[in-house]
Amino acid sequence: MLARNAEGFSDIDKRLQRVQTIARIMDTAVVVPGTNVRFGADAVLGLIPGAGDLIGAAISLAIVNEARRLGVPNALIARMIINIGFDAVLGAVPLLGDAFDVYFKANRRNAQLLLEHFNGQR
Repeated sequence: MLARNAEGFSDIDKRLQRVQTIARIMDTAVVVPGTNVRFGADAVLGLIPGAGDLIGAAISLAIVNEARRLGVPNALIARMIINIGFDAVLGAVPLLGDAFDVYFKANRRNAQLLLEHFNGQR
């Protein structure tokens, strides 16, 4: 059983919420009006030639670092890193990569992997 603080949330719950916030900002913060298309800072950063996708990947590694600090298995960490690498490499392709960044959403995938891992333990 997880220890709860005064607000009723465990440290893990707070950390998972922080991961979800990063994922939302990076992948789905903005909705294109009249559509279901969502994008975030990762897609915008990808527009910066050369460095944009590297900056996005570096921010994405914050989720992996949090997963590491939470003690998730190395296989899950590896899967998360593959998602980020796939996003960074394909996102770096001019024009096609920008569209890919809008649809792949590596951060949301990684946040979901973490949630599934911890929900399976509770």
